[in-house]
Amino acid sequence: MFSFIQLQADTITNAASNVVIEKIAPNTEISTLGFLLKGGVWLIPIGILLFYTFYLIIERYLFVSKASKIDTLLMRDVRDNLNSGNLDLARSIAERNNTASGNIIKEGILVIGRPIVEIESNMDRAADIEIGEMEKHLGHLGLIAGIAPTLGFIGTISGVIKIFYSISVTENISIGNISGGLYEKMISSGAGLIVGIIAYSGYHLLNGKIDNFALKIQKQILEFVNIIQRS
Repeated sequence: MFSFIQLQADTITNAASNVVIEKIAPNTEISTLGFLLKGGVWLIPIGILLFYTFYLIIERYLFVSKASKIDTLLMRDVRDNLNSGNLDLARSIAERNNTASGNIIKEGILVIGRPIVEIESNMDRAADIEIGEMEKHLGHLGLIAGIAPTLGFIGTISGVIKIFYSISVTENISIGNISGGLYEKMISSGAGLIVGIIAYSGYHLLNGKIDNFALKIQKQILEFVNIIQRS
């Protein structure tokens, strides 16, 4: 009798286990690409902005890094040649330097013999031109920092509108229907924010690098003017 009861208990336990197993949710894993594609068509312009952002950051960083190099030996060589009265060699040294600093010093050498104020003004204008070249297209990063999150927000809003329209037509207000559609549409907002943060960070990091160069070049202009005055 006890064995019969035990057998029935084991049978019921196995049946319950099978029911639990059958009710386990199916595998819902999804690839990263598949997850992103659920964000809708608004991810296309956001993706384009992302690639353009990376291109601008890399291109501008390489350009600014090369142009903003300050050769510590340049001023020494220019000073030695200016003190010996060899202006042509001093100008050649500045030209061969092939940096923004060399171009600015060259502009100062070209107007030696004129008033100090005019020499300094000429070098300041050359510095402004070089800095302007470094800042070229940086405004695009600032624009992307504002546009990308807005595009993501628009994508989310359009998705929410579609969800509520679907509810009004089908009268299906289940949590699964709402949350499923909503999380997909919020992907575009998250993607837009990420692109905006990258563009914003790149914009300010590059501007900081340019500001650092501007400070150093002003010191070099002052040093050049002092060399001319002493000469």
